[in-house]
Amino acid sequence: MVWFLVLAAGLWFLGSRLGAPRNARWLMIALLYVLILALLVVTPRGGGFAQAMGGSVGEWLVLGALAVAVWAYSLVLGRLKRRAVAGEAEVAQAAPTGSTFAPGEIDRYARHIILREIGGPGQAALKKASVLVVGAGGLGSPALLYLAAAGVGRIGVIDEDVVEVTNLQRQVIHADGRIGQPKVFSAEAAMKAVNPYVDVRPYNRRLTPEIARELVAEYDIVLDGTDNFDTRYAVNAACVAEGVPLVSGALTQWEGQLSVFHPASGAPCYRCVFPEAPAAGLAPSCAEAGVLGPLPGVVGSMMAVEAIKHITGAGQGLTGSMMIYDALWGETRTIGVKRREGCETCGTV
Repeated sequence: MVWFLVLAAGLWFLGSRLGAPRNARWLMIALLYVLILALLVVTPRGGGFAQAMGGSVGEWLVLGALAVAVWAYSLVLGRLKRRAVAGEAEVAQAAPTGSTFAPGEIDRYARHIILREIGGPGQAALKKASVLVVGAGGLGSPALLYLAAAGVGRIGVIDEDVVEVTNLQRQVIHADGRIGQPKVFSAEAAMKAVNPYVDVRPYNRRLTPEIARELVAEYDIVLDGTDNFDTRYAVNAACVAEGVPLVSGALTQWEGQLSVFHPASGAPCYRCVFPEAPAAGLAPSCAEAGVLGPLPGVVGSMMAVEAIKHITGAGQGLTGSMMIYDALWGETRTIGVKRREGCETCGTV
């Protein structure tokens, strides 16, 4: 095979000096390979030509298969590179006024841009979008980090709590060095560390019915990761009133659930499915019943996925359905949910 490599190198050099295109040079080497393979087939085994070529027909076939694999890989890689470059151009064209990408910023979103379902226009839509996350705890932590990493232009986070040592088992956006700090400012620091190009709006207070609607109206989509029904109902009512989609997640011990509530698109609202808060003790908080540490990461990441899908128009969202994940037994199931006639919150929408 040494002679083949020498001849191939010579053909490549000669073609280069003559100005032959790369494809033509590769074609000459391929024809040389086919010629040698044909001669090995027709000449006697162990003959002088076979010995000079340093291998049997089988070994040359293996060499050819490896060359084809490398060629196919280079084609795929080149196609991905071209799609990424085209995506960058699409981003530049689709980027709305006032949301220009900073130099080098597009590179961090390259894996999004080459996705057919997102591409350049989808990434520009993420840059333009605004998302409000209610709660910077177990569910809010992964959701906030992934939304920031994805390049959502403006992210609001509202929470009145401070970081405690018991949070760190599952609330991965916070750190030991920020114990005692308000969660919204701890989350802001972590998000900025991941992506300095996002605009983070921290609201260090409780979301109450008095401020909910005004705040929700400033955002395109809301993620609710709170653990009390009063806040959930307040968020839901504000989202229904403003026609804003609500991605809602909940946890208990080993199980999580997730749905997208949006009556404006025909889906139910949160109160349609949960018309009344459960009696005391029937839905204990994480502090009362415990929760598996990675479980909020799973459900919170799914919440971020639903938000990104809604913003970019990719795939099918969980509107009109609820996903239930059982971590203890490794099971996931999805059930349908419908609007409830006479719902106190969305009955007139």
